[in-house]
Amino acid sequence: MKKFNLFALLSFVTVFAFTSCKDGGNSTEGAESTGDTTAVGAVTTDPNAPVTATPEGTAAPATPAGPLTTVKFDEETHDWGTIMDGEKMTHVFKFKNTGNEPLVISNAKGSCGCTVPEWPRDAIAPGKSGEIKVVYDSKGKGAPGGKDDTKRVTINANVEGGEMYLTIKGKVDGKAK
Repeated sequence: MKKFNLFALLSFVTVFAFTSCKDGGNSTEGAESTGDTTAVGAVTTDPNAPVTATPEGTAAPATPAGPLTTVKFDEETHDWGTIMDGEKMTHVFKFKNTGNEPLVISNAKGSCGCTVPEWPRDAIAPGKSGEIKVVYDSKGKGAPGGKDDTKRVTINANVEGGEMYLTIKGKVDGKAK
């Protein structure tokens, strides 16, 4: 019986993963951050550390351990305006470590496979700056007249709460068929 339940769960997660990018990306509506400062924390690499479940039922990184710091982004949301279906957009989010401890980013992940972040792997010293580059592939996201698309990048780091969020959004125009 357990094998069947595990199979059903894995099937559901697989179907959800393959369809979540095709829904127009509006699953992250309201994901914009309202604050201008976010704290980030180091995530433990202990395999026995507790893991929390995300709404989708997938494992999330453990709560950060160690000294926390704070981060200020120049912007937490970027609107690229209207682009054509198939275009790849790149945006660089600049930030500064405003705390008193080194900033350690352990992971960054887009809300779907069409959104790919690149982040610094080395610690960012207090008072120093860094960048997170986000590449968005709009292939298959457009509709005639344009379709709103919003994606969120989750950053795991040694800040309060262990996560920070960046948002990219815009309208993807597709050609009439």
